Amino acid sequence: MATRMQQLAQPKPNRLRYPDRRSVYWLDKLPPERSRLTTKIELTPRWSDLCISKKFYNQVSRGIQTAVATSRICQLAQPKRRQVLEKSRHKSKYAQVIHLPSKASAHIELLATPKNDHPEFKGDRPMCWPVSKAAKSSITSQRLLDLSSPKERKALYEGYDPYMISRAARSASPSPRIQQLCLPLSRKCSSE
Repeated sequence: MATRMQQLAQPKPNRLRYPDRRSVYWLDKLPPERSRLTTKIELTPRWSDLCISKKFYNQVSRGIQTAVATSRICQLAQPKRRQVLEKSRHKSKYAQVIHLPSKASAHIELLATPKNDHPEFKGDRPMCWPVSKAAKSSITSQRLLDLSSPKERKALYEGYDPYMISRAARSASPSPRIQQLCLPLSRKCSSE
C-alpha cells in the first residue's frame, strides 16, 4: 500500500479526455448506452383530467345569463365626457385630452398659473462684481484670529495617569446601606 506522500505525488487524472461529456455525475468512465431514445412519460388519471379543456360553466345560473341591464347601468357603462384643451401658440396634430370636472376647474386654473416674482427681486448676481474699499482695507482683530485658528487637541490618553486617585475618592466613606449590601446574605452563611 502506498504511503500518503506517494498518493499525493501522483498526478491528477485528466478529466477532459472525454470531450462529449454531458453530465457532471460521471468522471472516470463513459455513461452506459441507452436502449430507448427518449423517456416515456405516463400520465396519471388526475393529470389526464386536468388536460381536458372545460367548455361548459355550471357556476353561472340561468337568471344571470338572461339578465337585462337597467338604464342606470347603461348610463354608467358610457365613457366619461372629456374636455379637449389645445396649446395656445401652435396646434399639434394630436390634441391633449384632460378630464376636468366643472366644479374644480377654477381651482385647477388658479393652481396652474405661476406665481409672480417679488417686487424687490433683483435676479441673479453677475459672475464678476467689484470688491468694495472697506473689504480691501479691512484689518483682522485678535479675536477673529483666535476664532479662525484650529483647536489644539491632545491625544486620547496624553497626560492621563491610571494610578492616580482623586481626593474625593480618598476621603469617601460608605453609607450604612452600602455597608449592609456588602455583607453576605445570612442564608448563604453556614453556621458552624
